[in-house]
Amino acid sequence: MSSVSHSLHASHAWTTPNVPVVVSAPMMKISLGRLAISVSSAGGIGFLAGGYDLSQLSENLAEAAEYAKSTDIPLHNGVLPIGVGVLSWGASLDLALEALRKHPVAAVWLFAPRQLSDLLNWAKSIRQISNNTTKIWVQVGTVAEAVEVAKTTKPDVLVVQGSDSGGHGLNERASLMTLLPEVRGVFEEEGIEGIPIVASGGIIDGRGAAAALALGADGVCLGTRFLASTEAVIAKGYQNEVLRVGDGGVSTVASTIYDTVRGINDWPRTYVGRGVVNRTFLDAMHGMGEQENIAMYKEAMKLGDLGWGPEGRMCTYAGTGIGLVKEVMSAGDIVRAVQREAVEVLQKSAVKYKP
Repeated sequence: MSSVSHSLHASHAWTTPNVPVVVSAPMMKISLGRLAISVSSAGGIGFLAGGYDLSQLSENLAEAAEYAKSTDIPLHNGVLPIGVGVLSWGASLDLALEALRKHPVAAVWLFAPRQLSDLLNWAKSIRQISNNTTKIWVQVGTVAEAVEVAKTTKPDVLVVQGSDSGGHGLNERASLMTLLPEVRGVFEEEGIEGIPIVASGGIIDGRGAAAALALGADGVCLGTRFLASTEAVIAKGYQNEVLRVGDGGVSTVASTIYDTVRGINDWPRTYVGRGVVNRTFLDAMHGMGEQENIAMYKEAMKLGDLGWGPEGRMCTYAGTGIGLVKEVMSAGDIVRAVQREAVEVLQKSAVKYKP
């Protein structure tokens, strides 16, 4: 394990030592306190999704703190041992600071600013009110973003997201297979050191985690896999769709239509959302007008769980690894299974190719 990987463990001291750091992604309205605390309780790093509307953040953190009391996990340096994910393009810094003063957390994950320079004020303000106890995580999707963020914002952790990820990401980006080693290589050339990198995008199990670690990651982040966790705040129809769908390279698509029908139109233009191909997308591709599609989506919402399925219209944000998700498990069991399998895969590979 590299010194940088050790620093990721050290700065999040409740994480299980001598195994890969497993992170749960902050999925909006799905990743709340119970999921985040459960992941951290299992030795991972759980993130609560704040999203772009932080009006409920203080309440959600209070609920997370209350749930934490039922677990064995202690406060970490006086703060909740979880992180908060923020969509920088729409979130209020004032609301964020208000919530974080009341309920300090171990990390804040910043994503999708309108311009990268916006991150500076967020990072500076959060570090100031927390006396640097709250670590700043920043998500990027290109080599250029990674270099600029590393040099300007100087995050404590950099999340590198590849194109296989579910939900939102840059429209133009590579998969982790090439993006991650190129970021590592450019960092070496530029003399950028000491920033742990967490890989995100298409990692579902220990095999994917081992691959990401071999490519240069210090930790791994899973989103789609935690959709099928018992702690996820998710409709049954949505979760069933995650279990049903396979062959994610063709059964999911990156598009803006799912934001359009849900009335979320403020994402920066460089971002798209990957979800399961459904009637909403297919009708849009065949020429259905936006207003008609929106109206039909609203009707589908009235169907509850029946709004999902092969002919459904409800949005199922998920990554290309969706076909590897086979069962619902507790978040803690997912963390431990990924850690265990990743270590086994790496050890077997080391023996297999030992000179």
